[in-house]
Amino acid sequence: MESSDLKIFATVARCHGMNRAAQELNTVQSNITARVRALESRIGRPLFDRHSRGVSLTAAGRRLLPYADNILHLIEEALRAARDDGKPAGTLTLGSLETTAALRLAPVLSGFVAAFPDVDLVLRTGTTAELLEEVLARRMEGAFVCGPVDHAELVVETMFSEELVLLAAPGIASLDAAIGGGDPRIVVLRAGCSYRQRLQSFLAGRGCQSPRLLEFGTIEAIFKCVGAGLGITLLPRSLVEGIWEKGEVSMHALPRAEAQVATLFVRRRDARVSSALRAFLELAGRRAARRRGLVAAGKSKVASAAR
Repeated sequence: MESSDLKIFATVARCHGMNRAAQELNTVQSNITARVRALESRIGRPLFDRHSRGVSLTAAGRRLLPYADNILHLIEEALRAARDDGKPAGTLTLGSLETTAALRLAPVLSGFVAAFPDVDLVLRTGTTAELLEEVLARRMEGAFVCGPVDHAELVVETMFSEELVLLAAPGIASLDAAIGGGDPRIVVLRAGCSYRQRLQSFLAGRGCQSPRLLEFGTIEAIFKCVGAGLGITLLPRSLVEGIWEKGEVSMHALPRAEAQVATLFVRRRDARVSSALRAFLELAGRRAARRRGLVAAGKSKVASAAR
């Protein structure tokens, strides 16, 4: 069994069709079909059920697929390890929450790109659930997500700390007024967003079990809808202070225990840390430590002034 056979098998499984797999692999369908049949003959079991819509995995195919994926990933990781001479280079694919990318990563990204021009940095945004799935599937070397995360296959490191606040329409005077007496409408990102989950849990703890949903794909759209009085949302204070200062929304503090949230960096425990990833994490860690020092200094000045 050759690794090229496993690659064809895994591609067909992912594409759900011989023709689509052939297009992705830049070959002809007859070659894909012949290679799959040869692999099935060697194993002695059919790997796919053929039907009018394409193909689907048989029980044997489902058992083989995780082994094929692991072997292909291990081969790719071995090649990267052999090429990695300690100087950051090649492609580094990372993930991030949209809010973290906007709030915390711009200086890290610009500093990294300037310091390591031989690295092709790819940053993809998504929800915490989506990013965890991408990291576990090895499609990203790591990702910035919202905590808490407890997974045996992941290494988890706290990078940033955020204070969450509730946003409502301008003129809303208090947190209680923003929530209202019934089930409020919440303006949120798609399912899997950690801030959405936290807002729903926060409301459930106050008797709002079935809030109505307005779901959008961008933070900007959420700002506009909240400002127009269409609902409430929950986001990091640092992200929303600018529009609050302009009077576009009202901002309401949460009880401290419910307001604090950690931004974590996660990566697979069994994956090798490339030179590019190591350099990125060192730079991000220094930036995070510097920010913690500035925040602590600011709090100290406030306390001294109060005395």
